[in-house]
Amino acid sequence: MSGAAHILIVDDDPRLCRSLARYLAPEGYEVRTANNGREMRQRISEDSPDLVILDLMLPDEDGFSLARELRSASDLAVIILTGKSDTVDKVVCLEIGADDYVTKPFDERELLARVRSVLRRTSHGRDGGTAPSGHIVCFDRWRLDLDSYELTSREGEAMPLTPHEFQLLAAFVQHGNRVLTRDLILDLVSGRDWSPDDRSVDVLVGKLRKKLEKDPQDPKLIETVRGVGYKFKGKVAFE
Repeated sequence: MSGAAHILIVDDDPRLCRSLARYLAPEGYEVRTANNGREMRQRISEDSPDLVILDLMLPDEDGFSLARELRSASDLAVIILTGKSDTVDKVVCLEIGADDYVTKPFDERELLARVRSVLRRTSHGRDGGTAPSGHIVCFDRWRLDLDSYELTSREGEAMPLTPHEFQLLAAFVQHGNRVLTRDLILDLVSGRDWSPDDRSVDVLVGKLRKKLEKDPQDPKLIETVRGVGYKFKGKVAFE
């Protein structure tokens, strides 16, 4: 196997498995599929994946039970696919140890963002699986260390970031020149409770602009896409 992170997709819909495999493979991942619990166990035994994307509704076994089994037997990352939007089901997913969940139907780009985020958080991704290369990101006059959570200027002057500011900046640089919706930002910036009409994303972006931009009132790095979200315009280089 190459150095790419290995993903196992467990779903009883062969078309969905093929579609996700075709989408994720060009992004630098090794992808395998399984259609039931028995095949899942066999694939895990043979391939030792870094991340399992697990559907809750399987024909032979309950997805909750399989997720509990995965968590009790290993520390590999788990993202749950569920057709249920009920809050209780989502809470149960997280309580049994899943790293994240995605409600069907979903946008493949959103799933990719969650895959990258989970692999980054759980440190299971091998080289090439989570970022284009390296863990130091250079842009404009800044240097961001994704491992030590440190932001410094080219001259070596440290710029302190709160945990949420770091998470937001990391999301921006790893999705350069792509629009991040407010909803996606809410998902990527973890560790706090958001309300449906929360404007904290805009406040957080404003605080980050004050630290990064030469003129926060005329931002060049973080562009507002009205009615949608934000786009990071800085030229990014990974070391």
